[in-house]
Amino acid sequence: MAELNSGRYFKKELVPLKVVTVGVDKNPVTTMGGLKILPEISVDECMVESTDVIVLPGGNTWIEEINEPILKKVSKSLKEGTVVAAICGSTVGPAKMGLLDSRSHTSNNLEYLKMVCPNYIGEKYYKMEPVVTDGNLITASGIAPLEFAMHVLKALDVFAPETLHSWFNLYQTHEPKYFFELINSFK
Repeated sequence: MAELNSGRYFKKELVPLKVVTVGVDKNPVTTMGGLKILPEISVDECMVESTDVIVLPGGNTWIEEINEPILKKVSKSLKEGTVVAAICGSTVGPAKMGLLDSRSHTSNNLEYLKMVCPNYIGEKYYKMEPVVTDGNLITASGIAPLEFAMHVLKALDVFAPETLHSWFNLYQTHEPKYFFELINSFK
């Protein structure tokens, strides 16, 4: 999110993107880790455009009824061309809505998806990969947050290819040479 909000490595002609937190309502949401997030807007106030991206954070509540309004918005937005990115337990939400039944995708585990989402029938499209992008749908295992971020950045097309490559290599390898490669990539 920092890269989207700051725009520090964006292509020269682009401005930073506004990151907006959305909830079922505006009441605080407590994450599995105990972090309290205050949604800026409710899902009813959320007007999604095809140039936006919806990022569903991981968690173990996506099967719960309370998330139905968000998942309906996700389903509609995905059909309209908006990039939807789901990681870890949030892949259950799109699975529950049938959005993974005919598209390549991944999650934490195929058996996990089948267990928590009995109506899921997308097994033949499941890929044993850390991250899968199929058109405007990005799904990832919870153990691949860096790769997930790279796929989201690539889908948004906000980094030049060499900048994205350097950024990814820096965070993946921790080698200083990629920091300098990153800095030089957008001069």
